[in-house]
Amino acid sequence: MKLLDRIKTMFKIGGAQMGVVSSLNSVLDHQKINVSPGEYDRIKKDLIYFRGEYPDVRYNNTSRQSKSRPFQPLNVAKVVVQQQASILFNEKATFAIEGNDNADKFAHDVLDANDFNKSFERYLESMLALGGLAMRPYVSGDEIKIAYVQAPVFFPLRSNTNDVSEAAIATRTTRVEKGHNAYYTLLEFHYWDDKGLYHIDNELYRSDEANVTGVQVPLTNLYDDLELNVTLAGLTRPMFIYLKPFGFNNKDITSPLGLSIYDNARPTLDQINTAYDQFFWELKMGQRRVAVPEGMISVRVSEGGERQETFEPDQNVFIGMGAGVDEMKVTDLTTPIRADDYITSINQFLKTLEMQVGLSVGTLSFDGQGLKTATEVVSENSMTYRTRNSHLNNVERAVQELIVTILELGKVFGLYEGDVPTLDDVRVSFDDGVFLDKTSELAYWSQAAAGGLVSKRYAMKKLYRDLSDEELDTMIAEINQEQQPPLSNVDAGMFGN
Repeated sequence: MKLLDRIKTMFKIGGAQMGVVSSLNSVLDHQKINVSPGEYDRIKKDLIYFRGEYPDVRYNNTSRQSKSRPFQPLNVAKVVVQQQASILFNEKATFAIEGNDNADKFAHDVLDANDFNKSFERYLESMLALGGLAMRPYVSGDEIKIAYVQAPVFFPLRSNTNDVSEAAIATRTTRVEKGHNAYYTLLEFHYWDDKGLYHIDNELYRSDEANVTGVQVPLTNLYDDLELNVTLAGLTRPMFIYLKPFGFNNKDITSPLGLSIYDNARPTLDQINTAYDQFFWELKMGQRRVAVPEGMISVRVSEGGERQETFEPDQNVFIGMGAGVDEMKVTDLTTPIRADDYITSINQFLKTLEMQVGLSVGTLSFDGQGLKTATEVVSENSMTYRTRNSHLNNVERAVQELIVTILELGKVFGLYEGDVPTLDDVRVSFDDGVFLDKTSELAYWSQAAAGGLVSKRYAMKKLYRDLSDEELDTMIAEINQEQQPPLSNVDAGMFGN
């Protein structure tokens, strides 16, 4: 940080204390941002479930001392979003821009350089868990990069029922200054003016506290080449793409933000995690419960001043009972571990969760060792398939918008020359193999081709989706050549060798 900037920052902090300079306790306090704080409280709770964070469990031990232990969740929320993200988008997904080879190559080069297929599948977990995700293409040198903006730091400024056209994006950075952490928040405001020009305003805030946005400081405190205001012409859409899960936000019906796929299933998640925690603790402790004379659980002090306890102080299974001299014995009150009861209960809760998040019955199961996800082929009329298709409509649209945005951005900055396609020109193909029974599919298309309902080429294209048109033509030619009957000796003599 330059000396002049340090002086400015000191004056800014002093001015903020007097109410002269802009100071924010939270990003939501900014005058340009008008989003319900309750929506971001909800997102914070969704993140807690995604992480599997629960408070420690408190209990009283034999000596009636208050003890605590870590809660052991099954964290099925993470499993559910990971499973759905993997069937929504993976490395086998492809796209093509029809009738524009130049645009197709440029878009492929950008997405390949950003390892888009792998990154997008990973961030889809965040989208499903927190209710939204934004992708922000930007220019770095002579390349276009893609930043992923997660739900807690994306703030809509203007939206309609279908789309978000203006937004603020927050980026947090921590830096050590004079031996202490300084917390910076960069706010990008993306908006349109009445002339159709696109603007990005940048504001930087600094705080000594991690949970406070802080006071506004010069951009040069952290960024040497970032401009306060950027104006772009020639754009038809914003420089971000907002994607949210399928379904209506029933928590705030006026909010443009999406809803986590498990937001309405939190009580069920609590039931599953609580049952698993109790099961874990019962297995760990053996739920052994014995009655012992009180004298056997007393605490003695040795000559050296050390406390000597008869039983392990962390145990919660010993009961002290009064006893005479003739009754100095230990009585075993242990009951069998209720493994089957816990497994049955957890599986019943999992069935409820499957219904709430749109998974087929039997997708999730618990066998006492851990959570299992079904690997069997899923039919096209299953609940999982229908849920996937509903989400896929939003995912496909987001990929189309991302590609068009990349091309527009490249054209504005002189990185791409050529026409920018429309959204409908971008064709996205997803991997449906997980839902298809290969044997049944082969029989279906073979019968359709044999009956003259479709051409052989069309049937093969349906069966071998990964083949290009050229590879498909080569395969058909090879099949036709192999199917030609061999010439007899007489025919060979007539036509020559």
